[in-house]
Amino acid sequence: MNLIFLDTETTGVEADKDRLCQVCYKVGKGEPRTEYFKPPVPMTVKSMSITHITDKILVDKLAFEGSQMKKDLEVLLKDGVLVAHNAKFDIAMLEAEGLKVSKFICTLRVARYLDKEGVIPEHNLQYLRYYLGLEIEGNAHDAEGDVNVLEALFERLFSKIKTTAGSEEKAIKEMIEISKTPSIFVKFSFGKHKDKKIEEVLAADRGYLEWFLRTKLQDDPDDEDWIYTLKYYLKV
Repeated sequence: MNLIFLDTETTGVEADKDRLCQVCYKVGKGEPRTEYFKPPVPMTVKSMSITHITDKILVDKLAFEGSQMKKDLEVLLKDGVLVAHNAKFDIAMLEAEGLKVSKFICTLRVARYLDKEGVIPEHNLQYLRYYLGLEIEGNAHDAEGDVNVLEALFERLFSKIKTTAGSEEKAIKEMIEISKTPSIFVKFSFGKHKDKKIEEVLAADRGYLEWFLRTKLQDDPDDEDWIYTLKYYLKV
C-alpha cells in the first residue's frame, strides 16, 4: 500500500469555512511536493500569525480547485493510505476541497495509543519531535517541514507496532484500525486536575467528569476524543 505523508496549512481551523493555502505530500520514500494555493477566502490573522503565510504571498498563486496537485491526490488517495498528524483535520480540509480519503493513519492517535500510561505530557507533532529526539530539519507550521517530522514520527511508531504485529503489512493494518477509533486520554493536561489520572478524578470527583462531558457535548461536539474518553470512564 502506498503511504502518502501529507500536511496542510489553511486559512483557519473551521472546515466548513476555511480552505487550503499550502499542501505538501510525499509518497513513500519519494521527494516531497509542496505548493501554495490562492484560497477563495482570506487568511485569518490567527492563521497568518502561526504559518506566516499572508494574503499578499498568495495573491498570484493558482487555486487548488482544478490544479494538477488536486488531480494527482485524487488518484493517490483512492488506493493509498493517507498518513497525517491529527488526520481528522487534514481529511476535513481535503474533503472541503472535494477529495475523498479511503484509508488513513493518524500518528496522533497511534502515539496516544502507545503511550498507555500517559507519560508524554503532550502529543502534538512538534512536542513529539523534541520529546522523542527526532533529528529532522524543518520549520514548524510549514507544510514541508511538518511532513519531514511526520515521516520520522511515523517510522518510530511503526517500528514499535511492528514488534508485536509480526509483519509490516499487519503493522500498517493495525495502525489503520487504531486511527479509526477515538483516543482514550489517561491524564488531564489542563485545569484543576492537571497531571492527575482520569480514573483517579473519577473516584474523587465524578461530578467534574460529568460536568466536563456536558460542556463538551454542548460547546465542542466535534471533540470526539475527549467525548469518547469521558463516556468510557463514566460508562455512559
